Amino acid sequence: MSIPAKISELVDRFQQNASEYRSTTYNEEQTKSEFIDHFFETLGWDIDNTKNAPESYREVIRQYSFKIDDVRKAPDYCFRIGKAPQFFLEAKKPSVNIAQDSKPAFQLRRYGWSASLPISILTDFEELAIYDCLIQPNVKDKPPVARIFYCKYTEYIDRWNEITSLISREAVFSGSLNQFITLQTVQKGNQTVDDAFLNEIEDWRNKLAENLIFHNPHLNSRDLNFAVQITINRIIFLRICEDRGTEDYGTLKKLEQGSNVYERLCQIFFEADNRYNSGLFHFKNEQNRPDFDGFTPTLIFGDIPLKNIIKNLYYPSPYAFSVIPIEIIGQVYEQFLGKVITLKLGSVTVEDKPEVRKAGGVYYTPTYIVDYIVKNTIGKLLEGKTAKQAAKLRILDPSCGSGSFLIGAYQYLLEWYRDYYLKHQTRNSPIYESISGWQLTTNEKKKILLDNIFGIDIDAQAVEVTKLSLLLKVLEGETQENSYRQTELFRVLPDLDENIRCGNSLVSSDFYDNIQMQLLSEDEFYQINVFDWDKKFAVILQEGGFDAIIGNPPWGAELQKMELDYHRHKNQEIIVRMIDSFMFFVYQTSKILQKNGYFGQILPDVILYQIDNFKLREYILNNFRINRLLNMGDVFEKVVRPASILTFDRGKLKNNQILVQDLSSFSKAEKMTKVFEIDGYENLLQDNINDIPTSLFITKNISHYKILARILSSCQNRLKDYMDQDGIQRGVSPDLKEAFIVDSNQIREYRLESAYLRKVLTGGKQVRRYHIDYPDLWLIYTNRNENFQNIPNICRYIDKFRSEITCREVIEGKHPLYALHRPREEKIFLKSRKLLGVITQDRIIVALDDSQFFATDGLYLLSLRENLNYYYFLAILNSKLFVFLYRLLTLEKGRVLAQVKPTILKKLPIKSIDFSNKIESDSHDRLVSLVEQMMSLHNRLKAVNSPNEKKVIQKQIEITDRQIDQLVYQLYELTDDEIAIVENI
Repeated sequence: MSIPAKISELVDRFQQNASEYRSTTYNEEQTKSEFIDHFFETLGWDIDNTKNAPESYREVIRQYSFKIDDVRKAPDYCFRIGKAPQFFLEAKKPSVNIAQDSKPAFQLRRYGWSASLPISILTDFEELAIYDCLIQPNVKDKPPVARIFYCKYTEYIDRWNEITSLISREAVFSGSLNQFITLQTVQKGNQTVDDAFLNEIEDWRNKLAENLIFHNPHLNSRDLNFAVQITINRIIFLRICEDRGTEDYGTLKKLEQGSNVYERLCQIFFEADNRYNSGLFHFKNEQNRPDFDGFTPTLIFGDIPLKNIIKNLYYPSPYAFSVIPIEIIGQVYEQFLGKVITLKLGSVTVEDKPEVRKAGGVYYTPTYIVDYIVKNTIGKLLEGKTAKQAAKLRILDPSCGSGSFLIGAYQYLLEWYRDYYLKHQTRNSPIYESISGWQLTTNEKKKILLDNIFGIDIDAQAVEVTKLSLLLKVLEGETQENSYRQTELFRVLPDLDENIRCGNSLVSSDFYDNIQMQLLSEDEFYQINVFDWDKKFAVILQEGGFDAIIGNPPWGAELQKMELDYHRHKNQEIIVRMIDSFMFFVYQTSKILQKNGYFGQILPDVILYQIDNFKLREYILNNFRINRLLNMGDVFEKVVRPASILTFDRGKLKNNQILVQDLSSFSKAEKMTKVFEIDGYENLLQDNINDIPTSLFITKNISHYKILARILSSCQNRLKDYMDQDGIQRGVSPDLKEAFIVDSNQIREYRLESAYLRKVLTGGKQVRRYHIDYPDLWLIYTNRNENFQNIPNICRYIDKFRSEITCREVIEGKHPLYALHRPREEKIFLKSRKLLGVITQDRIIVALDDSQFFATDGLYLLSLRENLNYYYFLAILNSKLFVFLYRLLTLEKGRVLAQVKPTILKKLPIKSIDFSNKIESDSHDRLVSLVEQMMSLHNRLKAVNSPNEKKVIQKQIEITDRQIDQLVYQLYELTDDEIAIVENI
């Protein structure tokens, strides 16, 4: 690669004036403007946004970097792809010795590690160092630790290819950093920032709880959990505000000196109450704010645990709170809230919540999933709207947890409003320009939050964390000067008590209508935590409901029997058999969706195909219009339950049979980019597809259903079109009172008369593909009114075995004397020729019978019209293609109790033969001939005893079977690619 002239020019200029640049009077701002900016422009980065990209998509963000106690609070540059940060750059003046000074390296690594970036760059142009930020920094680390690249300006020309291959715009956009992450071996003992901070605050919780109960032994577990949680929340909030410039830096640090730490800490909290107006700090009884905290200020804390917490929050702590994304704070809290403090005999323990134990852990939603759902719900709502119209939108997460979806929604709104005001800028537009770009005023951010964002969660602690995260998002980009200036006019932050509510979204007060409340314990009241929508969100519901409902509802939440009974009654429209809590969230919350509103959630993939969800699918298809439907496969860390994304709106219905874009086979890294390349769902392309179940959404491989759709469209006739008047019948059910099955030995032993005996087939073990293993079994066939005394020994026989036969023996077929129901009509005997199908597998197994046998309920009987060749139908129904089609139509693959469904059998597409067409006629005859050959081979196989002969015949059967499959493929005009898909079932 040729060296850009600009780089040669910069190198020459620095070399000629090196002594001047290395002087202490030459500062960082000069270094950036004269060298660093040009260096990275040459690497392809749009440093000054000359392409006029929207503010949300600027490639390079210049940070406002203020210094306190000689420690910077933010890196100088952030380089991005889209909205996603890729690396930080920290600039120094050339007088700083980057190669040997540990302080700049540690400072940079704190930024990169805290922001979860793979690398970051330290440079004064004279030197360039690139650091691996996956490795946790330690203030004692020497400069070479975690450094993956270093060179001086004199080496830029010789090593230009190395530099560009990692940090040029082209390389980063092509995935150079993703490759670096993949190749990088995480060293033993290193932790990501979210894991490290989680361990940190979990340790705080343990120590604070033990200390608090020691000094306040009267506390119950609920009060203890609240006090510990709210104290941690308040400390974290204020510490983040310090690093971001809205609080005096070091305010908390002063508490390390002296005693009575908690009393002094409460004074800081009281001052925050005067400034912020949020529920996080609310200690006074004010009008319209009744739920103040008069409890925690009365508690007693020891000094030591509080001092230790505060000490670990300041330099040289590895945490740079100025750059830790709010989303990471939320992810940490998601895990943190999965545990609860319990009191056992006065001793403090921390353990997983019951629902977390059942789920095997807490799994926060990946950010790219949140962004995708927000874009395809809220993004759709905002299209073509003015800021005044947007202010009327109401966005709800009915199970908000720690607030990841609401944070994503709020961020999207902030960017949309900012861009709107930039485009329609007036003198009164609520935006201003800072060093890092245009921003909304804090007052406008408050207004957007209160107007647009709403949430509910059953867990009070989760509600407080959601509020905390949203409040921190309000303060992003604010300076202390702006914050104090606004305090003179009004309190800086909004009170979110009316927006973020605590309660059970699925249970209203009618839960208690049929329950004696005195029988419920206090814990059960808290656990149920009813939520009355018409009271808590009365105005919104009166105006038609919410405009967007988003989130990740609980999957498989553990329910008490009373609550389960309540849900069965309230949600009976969508219940089939097994139930899951996510079903209720989809069903109930979609009902409060505004006209033209949007719904978007990440759900378990079973909603796409499982029979237990077919009523829910029908409800959605009948009432909403599908917009996005993605099969995602595994998206959560350390969990194997696959997921899907579903978005729909209450617009004009345009649903046909809907399939989904399938991303399940892609890696998690690939999904992060490919998900945004998806533009909605795919319809089955043909119109004539009514035979597909109306409740169908998706298969895990969309190509499968394209084959099904094409075949259904091209074949006008169905199996039902070829049946005689008897159609499909099922064998009879067992009944101990009226019939028994016996073998030849028992017939002789009990001297049973032949008039009362019928040959019988008892199910799938005897019916095989193309042949039947006829058993030596007979049915004692009697009439209900007959005198059993006419049958020798029959009464004694019945009494004896009625007491001996157990249900399990009957079901498993382990007892020779099956009990069967008396046939009500003679037609359940196999007259002349009939096809037999079994129900024991997730495929069709069909054989032909010419005898007059009695069939039990393990078999289906199919009669065809006269003059039809049964062999032709045997070939088609037993083929691999029809195993494939049948599984798609029934969705029974892999089920333990898979069942043949007559309604589906009747809809199977049968290729009609035009006997005037020689090609079709020859194919028909060839299939008939192969089936005759197949049946003959099976008869021969039964007759031979030699193992070698059996192997030879079995091989012939396999060859014949393959030939039948190939002819069926040709008959249905499958392509080579389609055949490969079918063969892989």
